[in-house]
Amino acid sequence: MVGAGTDRTKPLITGGPAIVLVRPQLAVNVGMAARAMANFGLSDLRLVAPRGDLTREDAQAAAAGALHIFERARIFPTLPAAVADLNVLWATTARERGQGKHIEAPAAALPQIAARHAQGEKHGILFGPERTGLENDEVATADVIITFPVNPAYASLNLAQSVLLVGYEWFRAAHGDAPPFELVARSPPAPRDMVLSFFEYLEEALERSGFFRPEGKQPVMRRNLRNIFHRIGLTEQDVRTLRGAVVRLVEGPRAAPKTRRRPRGERQSPPESEA
Repeated sequence: MVGAGTDRTKPLITGGPAIVLVRPQLAVNVGMAARAMANFGLSDLRLVAPRGDLTREDAQAAAAGALHIFERARIFPTLPAAVADLNVLWATTARERGQGKHIEAPAAALPQIAARHAQGEKHGILFGPERTGLENDEVATADVIITFPVNPAYASLNLAQSVLLVGYEWFRAAHGDAPPFELVARSPPAPRDMVLSFFEYLEEALERSGFFRPEGKQPVMRRNLRNIFHRIGLTEQDVRTLRGAVVRLVEGPRAAPKTRRRPRGERQSPPESEA
């Protein structure tokens, strides 16, 4: 199943650091991790001694359009084999390991990875098993630790969630954080004279209805009313719509168009035939 945000006409972004899942226990989590990678332009998925059955349908369904990553994941028997070609390793962990390593949050780590990746270095990010996380010896193989700023009373993250958070920071660092589509203004900003004309019409209508009471508060009420609209940043279409709505409230419902009713028994004349 492909998600609603998938657009096959757009170029597929790939690359980035290797995502190394060490002894993942549930194949479904591998599928969801692949999906998270696809969301943020990561494509190098490596699995170390996976325990789950990767052929399960629910695991493939969890990939949700990221089968190109899930099915091409490389499987290794040991961690050293999985990372042999990498220059720098980063280990994710929620616990203080007492190993004297430099510790970074994803927001600080991924810009470093992106900059060094652009220079040709090959980086990998390690994620441990769902229940226990990475072992101390596995953390020891890494150069730097990545830890997530979370609620200290509940610091355990789902495996795919961890990959998603890292992927998000990677994409921001490597590709920028602009929206994935162009924001086009539907209508240009309303010129000042158009806005002031609307204010005057609205205030005259409100004055006739007795809105500005008591009289002494009228200047403040007018300013407050105008400030409400100024904060919105009215467009030309906004002003036209608002003015039309106020006109209809002031003038009342439009009269329905009248149609001539034929007297009972009167028949419609047949069309004249051409000679």
